[in-house]
Amino acid sequence: MRIDVLTLFPEMLEGPLKASLLGKAVADGLLTVALTQIRDFATDRHRTVDDAPYGGGAGMVMKCEPLFAAVESLKGRNSLERVILLSPRGRRLDQTLVRELAGCPDLVLICARYEGVDERVSQTLVTDEISIGDYVLSGGELPALVLIEAISRMIPGVVGDWESVATDSFYEGRLGAPQYTRPQEFRGMEVPQVLRDGNHAAIRRWKRKEALRATLARRPDLLKDLDKEEKNLLAEIERETPMPERENTS
Repeated sequence: MRIDVLTLFPEMLEGPLKASLLGKAVADGLLTVALTQIRDFATDRHRTVDDAPYGGGAGMVMKCEPLFAAVESLKGRNSLERVILLSPRGRRLDQTLVRELAGCPDLVLICARYEGVDERVSQTLVTDEISIGDYVLSGGELPALVLIEAISRMIPGVVGDWESVATDSFYEGRLGAPQYTRPQEFRGMEVPQVLRDGNHAAIRRWKRKEALRATLARRPDLLKDLDKEEKNLLAEIERETPMPERENTS
C-alpha cells in the first residue's frame, strides 16, 4: 500500500515512520509512505502557501494553487482516487473507516494548517474529510500519523499475530476484554480462574462476555447489531448487575 502525505512539516512525521511496527512495515516494503513538502509548489520567491481570508477574520488560509499542484504532481505514482483532508469537520475516524481505507491501493493525505484550506480544495480536489476527534490541534500531521498507524495494522504481515489485531478494541465494534499476565497473584488480586483452567471454549465465552460488559459500562452506544449469543450474554450481565437502591420516601 502507498500513502502520500502533503505537509508543511514533514519532519513531524519522519521519526514516527521509522519506529516500532510502523517503521518495520515501511522497512519491509509492506507500506510505502512518501512525504511531499507543499511549500515546494508555491510559485513566488517567498514560497507563500497561505493568505488572508476574503471577508476578513482571524488567521490565514492555505491557498489553492500549491495544494492542487502538489496533488497533481503525484499522478503516475498514486491513483488519486482517495484524496483525504484531515479536517475537524470531517467524518469521525473509527475502525469501520480504517478497514475501508486499508482496502485501498493508495491514499493521499493533506495536512491542513492555519485556519484551514481554501474551500475550493474541499469542493473539487478532496474526496474525503476525516477528523480524529472533537478537539483542536495545530495541524493535520498528528491526525495523519494516527490514520497511518491504524491502517498499517490492517495490512497483512505488519502485526505478526493476526489474532492480536482481531481482538483489538473496536475491531468488531466492541471494546476489548480485560487482559492479564504473570504473576498469577499480585497484592491480593488474582487472575480469573477461567483464564487459568485451559478450557478454550470457556475462555472465549468469558472474553466475549467481559468485552460486552466493558462496552456496556463505557461505550453503550457501540452495542448495535447484536447476535444471539451477545444478547444472551448481555442478559446475564444485567442479571448480575445489582440494581441501585431506591431512596425511601415514606
